[in-house]
Amino acid sequence: MAETQQSNTYKGTAVVPGIAYAKAVWITPRPELPTSGPVTAEESRPAEFERFVAAADTVAERLEARGKSAHGAASEVLTATAGLVRDRGWRKTVRKNINSGHPAEYAVVAATTKFISMFEAAGGVMAERTTDLRDIRDRVIAELRGEAEPGLPAVDEPVVLFADDLSPADTAALDTNLFIALVTELGGPTSHTAIIARQLNVPCIVAVGAGATEVTAGTPVMVDGSLGTIVTHPDEAEATAAVASWEEMARRVAEWRGPAQTADGHRVQLLANVQDGKAARTAAATQAEGIGLFRTELCFLTATEEPTVEAQADVYCKVFEAFPESKVVVRSLDAGSDKPVAFASLADEMNPALGVRGLRIARGNEGLLHRQLDAIALAAEKSGRGDHAPTWVMAPMVATAREAKWFSGLCKERGLVAGAMIEVPAAALMADKIMPHLDFVSIGTNDLTQYTMAADRLSPQLAYLTDPWQPAVLRLIEHTCQIGAKTNTAVGVCGEAAADPLLACVLTGLGVNSLSAASTAIAGVGAKLSQVTFDDCRQAALAAIDAAGARAAKEAVRALLADA
Repeated sequence: MAETQQSNTYKGTAVVPGIAYAKAVWITPRPELPTSGPVTAEESRPAEFERFVAAADTVAERLEARGKSAHGAASEVLTATAGLVRDRGWRKTVRKNINSGHPAEYAVVAATTKFISMFEAAGGVMAERTTDLRDIRDRVIAELRGEAEPGLPAVDEPVVLFADDLSPADTAALDTNLFIALVTELGGPTSHTAIIARQLNVPCIVAVGAGATEVTAGTPVMVDGSLGTIVTHPDEAEATAAVASWEEMARRVAEWRGPAQTADGHRVQLLANVQDGKAARTAAATQAEGIGLFRTELCFLTATEEPTVEAQADVYCKVFEAFPESKVVVRSLDAGSDKPVAFASLADEMNPALGVRGLRIARGNEGLLHRQLDAIALAAEKSGRGDHAPTWVMAPMVATAREAKWFSGLCKERGLVAGAMIEVPAAALMADKIMPHLDFVSIGTNDLTQYTMAADRLSPQLAYLTDPWQPAVLRLIEHTCQIGAKTNTAVGVCGEAAADPLLACVLTGLGVNSLSAASTAIAGVGAKLSQVTFDDCRQAALAAIDAAGARAAKEAVRALLADA
């Protein structure tokens, strides 16, 4: 009798739900990095730099070509990565290193190391782009050596791809008929790997840690992108049944049509999170009833100077035009921390996540907020929005009733519906004082979780804490909803929690009126809500807030709603 292989379970951060069962493969190793090597003669240095330029241009052109053939987020990420290869600052640093006598290969390594240190010091989204920097470094080095580009292994059957971290070029090039799930040792929920994996809708788990390296190539694994678990050598019959069950659920999701409501008719508004007109048009092709979060700062991350009121209005119009008759919630500039905007962000801070960000920027630059609200009002007027399609605006990082009152007054002067993000725990606890000044609130579960748990939401090591299933977070949401019911204030959720079908049921049971998520997640949430009653949701909510921790909360709700 064949010996049964021992089964082990590894846990990471769940990024894209789904269940897959196949053998593991590892990404092709990156090239060995060169040491400083012999000094390049002075007369040879110009030619050495030209050799680097030719290699870098070749890599950039390949990435740009892939970007043109890709779609959506994959195309944008590939184009942005090509931009890193063409970055003048990086190339200038390489040239400086070559002029100091270093060979081109080592000059690339040294220059990239410098920029990686800068990005890591910036933290947040910038820190997650270090994967992109290492990727362009390795591709340019391979080109300089005349070697094949590092990246995806050649496979002829479905596999689960393992990697220390995936580059955007590799992720965007995935054939999802062959690479049916992704697992990475590093990374984060907002990395380019995660962004593209969501678009590809392939099960994905990141930040597994060193445990991932214990899974050798050829090992049968079952990946659960909802739970964030990887099981090695699972029971084949159980794994196959789990995959079949997931595929049946995916079929039901694909067939779901709105509007969203529970099986007994309790309505929940499902909205989309967008960052520009293109994303809004994509959302309009789904079952989204409107936009619950328009992240305006993402339109201006590359702007060095504040756009004029007219220029901002033109950008906002493109979003409004995608939903001309529907609710659109615009978030005022959420600059600072992990979203640096050159014309709005302040000098370096010791702890930017707890610093001058969001609405707080307006304390030192009130005109910035005034001009943005003017632009939103102008865009609404140009788009023909009125009482039939009111324009809602909410401020991020509101912490006090005084801030809420001030922001609300500015909005109402311009005929805008005034709201605030509930992401600072103080705002949730003081909701009875804040809500009377507002028409609505929207809970940002990403930040509310990190502030409640005192854990950086972008830290892979703290992913077990920054889980929106944390009962402490859910209790703050419940309190907010209770005050909302008393003051007749609409309460929505626009954080990542709204994209989790199980958690969406809990949020509905807690009293949330609307859920806003990535447009790709809307059908899954709507389909799940249609299978449960409002009482099921309420019972799930009670079980979740009574649990001892995030995992226990999720398991309790999963068991309660298993039949549904």
